[in-house]
Amino acid sequence: MKNAVIALVVTAAAVALVFLLIPGDYNSTGYLWMKSLHIIALIAWMAGTLYLPRLFVYHAGIGPGTPQSETFKVMERRLLKAIMNPAMIVTWVAGLWLAFKGGWFAADGNGWLHAKIVLVVLMSGLHGYYSASVRRFANDANTRSVKHWRIMNEAPTILLILIVILVVVKPF
Repeated sequence: MKNAVIALVVTAAAVALVFLLIPGDYNSTGYLWMKSLHIIALIAWMAGTLYLPRLFVYHAGIGPGTPQSETFKVMERRLLKAIMNPAMIVTWVAGLWLAFKGGWFAADGNGWLHAKIVLVVLMSGLHGYYSASVRRFANDANTRSVKHWRIMNEAPTILLILIVILVVVKPF
């Protein structure tokens, strides 16, 4: 819970700084740079979100205390702390900036954006679940099966597909 609060505070502070320091509207160069940053961060976040449960599949299949288990612990922690957490924060900050500066919240007919935000909140919740799982594996306390982690490996893919469809097609 402490880490979640820290992440929320860091994200809120970053959002505030970005809104104060970066000018721009929908047609500006700043907007295009921020959109690029958003896409780059999203790709990094998704790469980690797709890879981490795959590591869990392999990690759950070996016994605790083995050299391989210790290697997986290091890989999982580094992936989460060095790639996934920062990428998620940048994705949120840049995405909110784009939505506000682009006028997406103010315009009518943007139900797709609200649906997208719901899905991104679900993706963030999944991120939190994976983060807690990294801690459980680190403490040799994983109780989930290989089959569970194989199923959980598919969840981010489904969310990503739905989010991309909403952003590109804007069905409602």
